[in-house]
Amino acid sequence: MGHPRTRLPLSPKELTKELAMSKVTVIGLGIMGLPMAINLVKAGHTVTGFNRSQDKMDKLVSEGGSAATSIADAVKDADVVITMVPDSPDVEGVVSGDDGVFANAQKGALWIDASSIRPDVAVELSRQARDAGLKPLDAPVSGGEQGAIDAVLSIMVGGEKEDFDAAQDVLTAVGKTIVHVGPSGSGQTVKAANQLIVAVNIGVLSEAIVFLEAYGVDTDAALKVLGGGLAGSKVLDQKGQKMLDRNFDPGFRLALHHKDLGIVTSAAREAGVATPLGAVVAQLVASLVNTGDGGLDHSGLFKLINQLSGK
Repeated sequence: MGHPRTRLPLSPKELTKELAMSKVTVIGLGIMGLPMAINLVKAGHTVTGFNRSQDKMDKLVSEGGSAATSIADAVKDADVVITMVPDSPDVEGVVSGDDGVFANAQKGALWIDASSIRPDVAVELSRQARDAGLKPLDAPVSGGEQGAIDAVLSIMVGGEKEDFDAAQDVLTAVGKTIVHVGPSGSGQTVKAANQLIVAVNIGVLSEAIVFLEAYGVDTDAALKVLGGGLAGSKVLDQKGQKMLDRNFDPGFRLALHHKDLGIVTSAAREAGVATPLGAVVAQLVASLVNTGDGGLDHSGLFKLINQLSGK
């Protein structure tokens, strides 16, 4: 009777070929994670999900995926593990410990953290992942809920280039603009810059709409023409109508953007750079979150700008 075969870590070339039809585990089936998991199913991957709430796992099962009973169960046979949870402590919680990803995923598996967390935490967790025999990529995403549903997310990826190349079939199932931006932690740094730009853009769009409404301008027409010029942006396209409608159902919650702006301001201070506009918007967002509006979409910043004008 022969000895059981031990699976050796795959070379990048072998891993790239195998990932064309991967076993993918997604931990965190929230606003972003669930549609990403569903799109992975649609792309032909075998997808297992794990989430604290059963209804999200049931939805994935109804779309052709499967549900696990624990993190350890979810990752044990996975070629790729994607984590999509709210904050740095949440990522640390799912990857660490006897029941976590690092202790239970097979050697040579890719670990793709799509969460938005602190760059220094991403660097440290990537080191721990490599020590555990995994191939880590920090790959935060931008595009909001609709971008996740439509599989057109922008994905900024930090890690080894060969691991990035090996992950292409998985990343292209959920995203459209996918760029390797440097070593581990770089993806999270670029995501912090993204959240700075988006927050300031939402803030100034809010001011512009309050200004337009104060003069009785046809705001639908105004946003149409502004969107076609240099003032145009994806923020204007995706958030302008929500502000006009006062519809702040969450696509990306203010509480999460509050967390991200905390990352930005802290990292900027450590780097010795000034972000004055970011600091002001961070305070405005903090005010909304602290007064109970953290569950609103981040376009809900309009609510505070409107109130400051006495509206």
